[in-house]
Amino acid sequence: MQPIKTKEMEVLTRKHYADIVDSWIGKGNIIALVGSRRVGKSYVLKDFIQRHQGERDANIVFIDKEKKAFKEIKTKDDLDNWIEARFIKGKHNYILIDEAQEIEHFEESVCNWYTEDNTDIIITGSNSKMLSGELATLISGRHVEIRIHPLVYSEFLEFHNLPDSDETLMTYLTYGGLPGLRKVGLDSDEQVWAYLSSVLNTIMLKDIIERHDIRNIPFLNNLIAFYADTTGKLTSANSIAKYMKSLRENVSANLVLLYREFYAEAFLLDIVSRFDIRGKKIFESNEKIYWDDLGLRNLKAEGSMDSYIEKVIENAIYKHLRHMGYEVKVGVLNAGEVDFVCTKPSKTVYVQASYIIAEESTRKREFGPLEKIRDNHPKYVISATPLLTSRDENGITHLALRKFLKNGFEQG
Repeated sequence: MQPIKTKEMEVLTRKHYADIVDSWIGKGNIIALVGSRRVGKSYVLKDFIQRHQGERDANIVFIDKEKKAFKEIKTKDDLDNWIEARFIKGKHNYILIDEAQEIEHFEESVCNWYTEDNTDIIITGSNSKMLSGELATLISGRHVEIRIHPLVYSEFLEFHNLPDSDETLMTYLTYGGLPGLRKVGLDSDEQVWAYLSSVLNTIMLKDIIERHDIRNIPFLNNLIAFYADTTGKLTSANSIAKYMKSLRENVSANLVLLYREFYAEAFLLDIVSRFDIRGKKIFESNEKIYWDDLGLRNLKAEGSMDSYIEKVIENAIYKHLRHMGYEVKVGVLNAGEVDFVCTKPSKTVYVQASYIIAEESTRKREFGPLEKIRDNHPKYVISATPLLTSRDENGITHLALRKFLKNGFEQG
């Protein structure tokens, strides 16, 4: 990543996303950067501006709906007028709109402007439904959606100028990968948790409570705490409703499903389905929940890091697999569960996540299900076992957690 100076603060290029965005320029698609608030979408836009504003024919029109200067842009007509005043025919116009969903009927304006010659549009949004409905219909699917995730471990090292060590890895697993922590700093535990609390409260208020006019706020908060404590465990709406009733909270399974969907729409949580490895089908019940950011998950969890380290490691591996571009499901076999079935076009990888594999019983539990899969797709066990670099056991590669989070499946 190359540092770039701005008046506010140094912007570090997240090359992974810069390359993806640049690859879609000039191809006639609206580019939508989606992800949770404070995950870094705005800085991907600012980095794009810094990298492209020096082009001889570039004209950049930038609207940031989280800034006071743009508060008067409330409707599609306001948006049209703003762009019209700054659009230059004959130039390569880049129209960038941060948090586009804050503008009423922005879809209609975007659909009109992206058809102009030599014009590219990049928008960001903090809700997964932003590109559903009207916009998708108006442009017949001519948009590309790029999910922005929190910092992966290698980016965390770069952003905070830290050495690659077990201590740094534990800091990452504890505080998570929100880019804003770079400005806050990691020296004060109190300030880190205060920042994370403010982010979570904003997401809950702006993207869930206000957006969906939530009335039962106590249950909304209790349910998100429940998902923090059950990260990586199979859950169902019915079982959660029964558990809540045991705590004298009378809610229906349908309400659980509704609120869970709201969390997912706001990119707080990912809902991961189970996949029958032999039958090649997806089960329709009992999913697993993983968090978008580890720090937000730990903020809501009860107990010390020692008590839930295995959950955090599993969540970290899941997030890195998603960053690598894999679709991820929970694998189901008669012989047991495979934590992750990871797929890309023409590629499948099986992954088991573990904390420490020191005893034979643990080795059998983690390696056994993978050994039962009778195909030639790559198989990995990833653990934090001390002194482990990587090794092969019966065709299954055992990778060190820190090495995987830094280099993926690469052995070099």
